[in-house]
Amino acid sequence: MKSETSSGWMTAAEIAAAVANRTMTALDATEAALARIAQRDATLNAFTDIVAERARNRARAIDAAIARGEQVGPLAGVPFAVKNLFNVAGLTTRAGSKINRDLAPAKRDATLIERLEAAGAVLIGALNMGEYAYDFTGENFHDGPSRNPHDPTRMTGGSSGGSGAAVGGGEVPLALGSDTNGSIRVPSSFCGIFGLKPTYGRLPRSRSFPFVASFDHLGPFARNVADLALAYDVMQGPDSDDAACSTRSIEPVHAALAQGLDGLRIARAGGYFAANLFPEAREAVDRVAKALSITITVELPEAARARAAAFVITTVEGASLHLDRLRQRPNDFDPAVRDRLIAGAMIPAPLVDRAQKFRRWYRARVLELFRDVDVIIAPATPCVAPKLGQQSFMLDGVELPVRANIGIHTQPISFIGLPVVAVPIPLEPMPIGIQIIAAPWREDLALRVAHALETAGVACAPRPQTF
Repeated sequence: MKSETSSGWMTAAEIAAAVANRTMTALDATEAALARIAQRDATLNAFTDIVAERARNRARAIDAAIARGEQVGPLAGVPFAVKNLFNVAGLTTRAGSKINRDLAPAKRDATLIERLEAAGAVLIGALNMGEYAYDFTGENFHDGPSRNPHDPTRMTGGSSGGSGAAVGGGEVPLALGSDTNGSIRVPSSFCGIFGLKPTYGRLPRSRSFPFVASFDHLGPFARNVADLALAYDVMQGPDSDDAACSTRSIEPVHAALAQGLDGLRIARAGGYFAANLFPEAREAVDRVAKALSITITVELPEAARARAAAFVITTVEGASLHLDRLRQRPNDFDPAVRDRLIAGAMIPAPLVDRAQKFRRWYRARVLELFRDVDVIIAPATPCVAPKLGQQSFMLDGVELPVRANIGIHTQPISFIGLPVVAVPIPLEPMPIGIQIIAAPWREDLALRVAHALETAGVACAPRPQTF
């Protein structure tokens, strides 16, 4: 039988402890991750770039520091990977596109990579993603689809599909992704792992390729809540290179996980979030509501309009970012992405103004809910992962396009920048996720609820039978 180290199911915390205690070297952990990728990625198609020598050199430096008796960080020797919209020094930042491959290699890592490596983590490579992050499926037009570790014929979800596949498939214990309309929460749901979309402005986006600047969030994926919290803690802090990054003081959350649920007022989202669900999504929410003894239901006002407004702002800001590329190299886009961006370029300004005004109204109304509750649970996706290439599904008796409707429950939340932990519920034959939503800057509360569900055995990241 393979060891947990070689098979990839050690947690980040376990790896860091073993490296710090010298029962395993950082180089051993790195080589094991590289070997798993070599074995599994032909199936998963999670990675687009491997930085093997950089990783080995970093691991050797950590081992040398430990041998000298120096302190190493809380993630010492932990392999991780990043969505390929993060700058990695020496690599071209693809952002899932063909066009970006003509750019010069990045000269400096993204801030979040620097912070993880300062905590001792070891970057292994860059991950597949939907083109320019405008995707919910994980099917990249240029690099091929990332594949679900629980069933390689199914989607990983997008746009951080490679991140979901790499963590869910045991290639690495930690990965970074981005979430504009649901791109951390959807892959977490489909791949059966934990993901954190923090409050807008909490983690810096410096030296990452943008999509919709007023919606874009960066955050971690992991197979347990403690690892998610460890990664989040070391990435916090202001950054003058990102004008949207908050100057709030760092608020560590890992130590707060053990506080449990005492005193927390937890509600279930009704109305819009109780509709548009396949039976498996409804079962997942029901399980969580029962485990948490939830008796309160709240309704987010005008959530359907929030989703519509999110679509408008997304397409307009995205189109504005890519106008020159659309004019100069239209045929080098994924046609589906190109057509959505062109449509966004033609949306009239008064409609955008209405969407932004509604956004302010909606945020104020939703924040009022948090006067009476601390945390709200809601479905993350309407269904388990669809089949690769699937174009439509029947939702509440209506045939709808898959790509546009996977994020039906995530868009009204990221639209106003609330923190969310995506939690996997291990149904058969495929897992599915729920959202644990908190008020701005209260990631700690969402993570406490996630940890309580994990401790109770209600939520967990199931190991795929594929590997």
